[in-house]
Amino acid sequence: MNFFLPNQPWSYAMKTEVFLIRRSFLLPLGLLILAMVALFILCLIQGEDRARIAILGLMILPAVFLFVESFLRRIEISDVELTTFRFMRRKTLRFADLTEVESIRVRGRAFVTLCAGDDFLVFTNAYDRFPQLLTTLLSLSPPQIVSVETRTLAASAPVKISDIVSCWLGLALILFFFAMQLHQHP
Repeated sequence: MNFFLPNQPWSYAMKTEVFLIRRSFLLPLGLLILAMVALFILCLIQGEDRARIAILGLMILPAVFLFVESFLRRIEISDVELTTFRFMRRKTLRFADLTEVESIRVRGRAFVTLCAGDDFLVFTNAYDRFPQLLTTLLSLSPPQIVSVETRTLAASAPVKISDIVSCWLGLALILFFFAMQLHQHP
């Protein structure tokens, strides 16, 4: 019995493409977290007031959660299904079960929705190689369920960089605060 037959849902011979959140976003976010932790430690060492330390600590927590969530997030597309992986969650939709592929574009952000009856998946253009993700998705989806908007989006997929710029600006701001803190308490 051959366990590697092509086009079988359980086959290991299927080609799978993996799409991750852009590393160009994760790098400045990780550096931002490190800078905030360094500022937090510096404030503790210098005996700053508890309110400042608490506010800084509260800023670090959601940033770490966002980093972990983004770092672990990925989409895997095989010949028969699309699977999204998130922190402690996983969801799979088979292409044969899809009833609709819709999208909407809001400023620089693109949202793609896959529907399969009552089940659905939503993802954005935060993924690296987003144009290729859309092209692969459309090539495997039944053509009659793909909206005109989604085809248009695939033809000119937007690349969003404002989140990356925001992280770099946040890092610059935290480094400025770090320098000010060092200067105030030599």
